[in-house]
Amino acid sequence: MTALTKTQEALTLLDAKKTKEALAALELASGKLELVLARDAKLALAPVDVRVITHDIHANVESVKKAVKLSRELLGDGEVQKARPIVANLASEIVIQTDNLPMATYPAAIKSAARLIDSGKIDNAKAELARALNTLVVTSVAFPLPVLRAEAAMAKAEKLAETDRRDAKQNEELSTLLSSVRTEIEMAQILGYGKKADFKPIFDQVKSIEQKSAGGKSGKGWFDELKTRIQKLF
Repeated sequence: MTALTKTQEALTLLDAKKTKEALAALELASGKLELVLARDAKLALAPVDVRVITHDIHANVESVKKAVKLSRELLGDGEVQKARPIVANLASEIVIQTDNLPMATYPAAIKSAARLIDSGKIDNAKAELARALNTLVVTSVAFPLPVLRAEAAMAKAEKLAETDRRDAKQNEELSTLLSSVRTEIEMAQILGYGKKADFKPIFDQVKSIEQKSAGGKSGKGWFDELKTRIQKLF
C-alpha cells in the first residue's frame, strides 16, 4: 500500500534532511488514507501486506504421538526449555499473515508528523513516524494441512463412492482414500486442531462410509454429514 511505503520513504528522507520531499511523501500517504476512509469510514484495519507461511511436520502419526507424549512429560517435570523445540515443531498448517494499518490512529499520526515538520521539529516528526510504523497490526489465520489433505482425499473418494459397478482397482483406491482421510484427521487431532471429543463423530462417519461402500456398493450423499462436521470443526 502506498501509504505505508510513503511513510517509510518520508522517514528515510528526514534522515537525509530532505524535509520538502518528506512532506510531499506524507501528503501522498495522507491522501491515500483519506481515500480509503472515504470508501469505508468504519474500517478499523487496512491491509497493506500479506504473507503465506507453511509449517509442516514430516512424520507419521505414531511419531507425532510420541513427540506429543514426550513434550507433555517434559512440561510436567518443569523442563520447559527442553519441551519448547518439540512443541514448536508440532504444527502442520498454512498461515496467512496480514499486516494492517490501524485506521483509528495511523492517519492522525501522519498528519501530526507533517505539522511537526512544518514547525521545524524534525526529530519529533521522525519519532512520530517511527511510532506510527510500530503500530502495524498483524492478523493471522491458520489452515491445518491435515484437514486440507483429508478434504482433497474426500473429494476423490466421494466420486468413486458414487460410481456404479466399480472394478477391483477402483475399490482398492476408494479404500486407500478413506484410510488416508482417517489418518489425516487423526493427525489433526493429535496436533490439537480441535477438541478430542469433536473428532469421534468424524471417525464414525468415515467408518460408516467404509461399511456402505463395502463390496463395491455405491451411493450418493454418503459424504454430506462428514463434510458438514469437518467444516463446523475447522
